[in-house]
Amino acid sequence: MFFLLSKIFWTFAQPLNIIALTLFLGIVASLFKRRTLALFLTGTGFLVLVVGGWTSLGAVMMHPLENHFERPEPAPADVAGVIVLGGGFEGGVNLVRGGYELNSGGDRYVEAAILARRYPQARIVVSGGTGTLVLEGEGDADTAPRLLMALGVAQDRLVLENRSRNTYENAVFSRELVEPKPGETWLLVTSAFHMPRSVGLFRKAGFDVTPWPSDYRTAGNEPLGLARDNTADSLQNLTMSIREWVGLLAYRATGRIDSIFPTRD
Repeated sequence: MFFLLSKIFWTFAQPLNIIALTLFLGIVASLFKRRTLALFLTGTGFLVLVVGGWTSLGAVMMHPLENHFERPEPAPADVAGVIVLGGGFEGGVNLVRGGYELNSGGDRYVEAAILARRYPQARIVVSGGTGTLVLEGEGDADTAPRLLMALGVAQDRLVLENRSRNTYENAVFSRELVEPKPGETWLLVTSAFHMPRSVGLFRKAGFDVTPWPSDYRTAGNEPLGLARDNTADSLQNLTMSIREWVGLLAYRATGRIDSIFPTRD
């Protein structure tokens, strides 16, 4: 139920859909000669577009998320495994065409391949099934072997978890699958803005992981003001940051994580 409600909520809550919905309702209100309501609705849609597309608000909201965890320095000498969370592949394209087309989160798989070379004895866990309600797509755990093996990672090192639909299930199913032993070091690779929620969920599931953030979307020092990115990137930053903040609050309210920002220990 949580998965279904979260998908429905986000369908209506993301900025681009808010813009489209308010503009549509504004047109409807004008057809019924509700001029004040029409102006309010179209003005709201335009304001969201301006703030999201032409200001750095999205980047500024992303800073606390991306800056909370850093990669350990020095890096661990011995690593039992690397866990890569799904979300880096174009599932719909790969389902039809095969291959391993990456999306804007694909850096995590590049980083996984680098870590696989750095730690040749580590297991490489890919956690990610199909998390869509309507569109069909291939889960990341089904696509990843084609890419990682092409980059030189041996098939017998791969551990594939293809049931999970969200980060909560990533954590629970990954722990069940690999059964980590006390004292082992497991690196968790995902987008930097997604790392606080991911670490909180893995810890709650009893899986102590070491954050290894990747896929940074901001420089980390953008001031609040006019956007430095293009309009599409600025709007995407706002979309992703709102989604992550809402996710943190929802997971904390439902007891799935113990705090909004997990400790750095």
